[in-house]
Amino acid sequence: MEEMTMNETGGSGDGVSLRKLEANRNNALKSTGPKTARGKAVVRMNAFKHGVFSKGVVVQGLQIRERSKEFQQLRERLWDELAPVGVVEELLVDRIVTTHWRMRRALTAEAGEIALSVDGGHWQRKKKGPQRFWSLFNGLSDTLTEMEQSASGLSYLIQVLKELQEQVTRDGEVTEAALERFRSGFGAMGNSLTRELEGLRKELLAHPGGSSAEALKGEIQRAILGRIEGRLNLYRLMSEECEDREEREEAARQAAEVLPSPEVVDRIQRYEGKLERQLYRAMNQLERLQRRRSGEAVPPPITIVS
Repeated sequence: MEEMTMNETGGSGDGVSLRKLEANRNNALKSTGPKTARGKAVVRMNAFKHGVFSKGVVVQGLQIRERSKEFQQLRERLWDELAPVGVVEELLVDRIVTTHWRMRRALTAEAGEIALSVDGGHWQRKKKGPQRFWSLFNGLSDTLTEMEQSASGLSYLIQVLKELQEQVTRDGEVTEAALERFRSGFGAMGNSLTRELEGLRKELLAHPGGSSAEALKGEIQRAILGRIEGRLNLYRLMSEECEDREEREEAARQAAEVLPSPEVVDRIQRYEGKLERQLYRAMNQLERLQRRRSGEAVPPPITIVS
């Protein structure tokens, strides 16, 4: 009896007094987590020591390496805010951290699909531009009209015409070799433009009009250069209009490709839905534990049986 009285009044016996034990229990119920800087530092260290779910969540592959530092910063912020006490709460907070990280990855995947769709579509269209007329060069059709419909085709026409212009100016005359080189730039069959320049040269040669050979060369040179300059001016104007049209078309196509395919959207949404359910379940369990620890009467969860 004497020993019991001594312990109850906080005497120096070896056991803990009943009053002290009850006080410790009440304090534990009122605790909502660390408040001081030192206590928060301890919690932060717990985040590094435990991490049961997070040891493999940061992907470190050959082609993809997620930032471990960013993940640790996320953990620290959430551990400071949610302030878990005890192993069970720490496990739940870690579940919240890893689920949030995986949800960020789902957003990254969506962004990657959009970039792949927009950039991939742009690259495919860019490759097909020159190929639209290159593949026809050895065919039987006249490719000039086809080339005049695209910026890449007009760019090529301007390039070969300028090369012919420079060669005729440098040679001082229009040689058969120069026209042959010009024609070969359009495949074996040439086109209406090459035939136009060749026909103009033949017509002037066939009707010299009493001009000397030297004068005739000058007349042919001026006629060919004039025809080339006229075509260049026309193609420069057409090129500006065509580039403006293609830029607007490309902008519209890219805007239309911002949304991923329905299959990709469905896959990402199912993944996000699963993660959201995990996140809300962990947050709900953590809230119930912390409310119960603070002394609230928390009713048991409602279980719906279908």
